[in-house]
Amino acid sequence: MIIGIPKEIKNHEYRVGMIPASVRELVSHGHQVLVETLAGSGIGFSDDDYVAVGASILLTAQDVFAKAEMIVKVKEPQAVERAMLREDQILFTYLHLAPDLPQTEDLIKSKAVCIAYETVTDSMGRLPLLAPMSEVAGRMSIQAGAQTLEKSNGGRGLPLGGVPGVEPAKVVIIGGGVVGANAARMAVGMRADVTILDRNLDTLRTLDEEFQGRAKVVYSTADALEKHVLDADLVVGAVLIPGAAAPKLVTKDHIKRMKPGAAVVDVAIDQGGCFETSHATTHADPTYIVDEVVHYCVANMPGAVARTSTFALNNATLPYIVRLADQGYKAALLADKGLLDGLNVIHGKVTCKEVAESFGLEFVEPTTALNID
Repeated sequence: MIIGIPKEIKNHEYRVGMIPASVRELVSHGHQVLVETLAGSGIGFSDDDYVAVGASILLTAQDVFAKAEMIVKVKEPQAVERAMLREDQILFTYLHLAPDLPQTEDLIKSKAVCIAYETVTDSMGRLPLLAPMSEVAGRMSIQAGAQTLEKSNGGRGLPLGGVPGVEPAKVVIIGGGVVGANAARMAVGMRADVTILDRNLDTLRTLDEEFQGRAKVVYSTADALEKHVLDADLVVGAVLIPGAAAPKLVTKDHIKRMKPGAAVVDVAIDQGGCFETSHATTHADPTYIVDEVVHYCVANMPGAVARTSTFALNNATLPYIVRLADQGYKAALLADKGLLDGLNVIHGKVTCKEVAESFGLEFVEPTTALNID
């Protein structure tokens, strides 16, 4: 198979779909890898590094898209990239379609085979290709939140851990999954006053056992959420419904009643955000203020620590890339239900129920869509 690696073009996105070590693995399986020039430069890999492991360097993204049978990326394809997709071409990347109708419509129109990292599952129902970036984003959310709370950035002027004689900042984390747990580890490590809200009792028990009282774990009801959000200095939104738009748990009214200078970090922004006042921002202009509350809603947070993020992501994606290349997409998808869960759009059909429901589109079972000629 011919695999193409274009350079990422989203604002301040320095990650790359495959590092040279991953390329070497594919070449050893007899595949051809085409890399757009400078695709790896953001994390310290030169074109020569890719050539040394058997890749071919092409000058433009158009060349890569035109020749490759499978495109491997990191972030969702931008409009100019979607226009280059063609029928039966495999696209393997993060998509986050549920809050993004224009992208969904373009992928339907392309008739490409679009597999989303974020909805691939493993045998236990976990999200193995989302987890590495969730770990990174969860940890970064506390760094970002700490900076956002600084007075020069519009915040209340608090360090998370306080100082002797002055109480620490109150950090509330909505969601105790991979993002929330990693955010809590960082916040606890910085000696903040941490509360985690979740509706899964098993998750709360696990977090309680881990933190041994250093973080409070609270069952999330409308009453509990309101109480803790209004008392918080920093709120981290870490809610995920796989494949679906994030629920708007924190309302405009909540934001209006929060402390002046409080901060919110919406890690769920890729799926539309879990704060009613959220809209996506970039690393170039990461924050804005609504009702004196500072919002940090960068849609590609792990891109800021691109080298670590790329290596972590490649560790997870490489086995799937190899399988798709070795077996072809149809055989690979039918042989692995978890990978099949990642199929969002194929041959103009929407095969992710949550995406179809978001936009009132027809949903086609993935196995049915695979067998439509």
